Amino acid sequence: MGHDHSHGHNQNKKALLISFLFIFTFMIVEVIGGVVTNSLALLSDAGHMLSDAAALGLSLAAFYIGEKASDKGKTYGYKRFEIVAAFLNGITLILVSLYIFWEAYHRFIDTPNVSSSMMIIAVIGLVVNIIVAWVLMRGDTEHNLNVRSAFLHVLGDMLGSVGAIIAGLLIYFFDWNLADPIASVIVAILIIVSGWRVTKDSIHILMEGSPRNVDTEKVGKSLSIIPGVIEVHDLHVWCITSEFTALSCHVVVEDGVNRDAILLQLSEFLGEEYNIHHATIQVEGKSVLEGHHHCCP
Repeated sequence: MGHDHSHGHNQNKKALLISFLFIFTFMIVEVIGGVVTNSLALLSDAGHMLSDAAALGLSLAAFYIGEKASDKGKTYGYKRFEIVAAFLNGITLILVSLYIFWEAYHRFIDTPNVSSSMMIIAVIGLVVNIIVAWVLMRGDTEHNLNVRSAFLHVLGDMLGSVGAIIAGLLIYFFDWNLADPIASVIVAILIIVSGWRVTKDSIHILMEGSPRNVDTEKVGKSLSIIPGVIEVHDLHVWCITSEFTALSCHVVVEDGVNRDAILLQLSEFLGEEYNIHHATIQVEGKSVLEGHHHCCP
């Protein structure tokens, strides 16, 4: 189990590092291109690339910081920083798109001339993004919120390049300069949607919400079915990061049962059924339950 996790972890880190270098280099090219050709689609794409590079950099930093060992002050270590990174990424995506809306609005009112040679740069951008998206796909975009938020940045970027290419074609063949801001608005809408999703997911984890794939009621019921268990109360399930679920609960057991055996059974059950390997279970006798009912009606 541990080996798989660290293997996935290193793969995620490698995927992010390669992606970061690719995007960062190309972003510089695109800024220069955008200024030279006066294209908002390119510049918004470059701004997007910048947020991409920042997102990837942040996600990378999160992996390195997350590896720091736990200490007295932070008993879970720094793993949660990945979620903070995803949250910041989500917010950046939303801000970037709002800025593009604002810029595009001005361009609708006063359409500037755009050189269609922006297309060449946009095509290279698309290729770079496809490579990066492919690299990140090989990381764990499904379970790791941090890798997923970086992937969404790149995906939005890919659409940005497609938008810029289409705008370039329309400008080249029909001299239709409005295509530039229109393309940027469409991209901005797509970016804001994915930004909102990542932000919402990371807030859910930061608020100690229970993981989407775990039904706490069902967990409680299935634990109380185990022979010797009378009832389960004070059950909490939460995420430290997107791949680390923790659980704590009180379990009331029959008198005279082997508590260690039950504890072992409960832990194994949680690991196998729900993939929860970090469980804190307080085993109590019936008298605690009775006392509990007396003191708190």
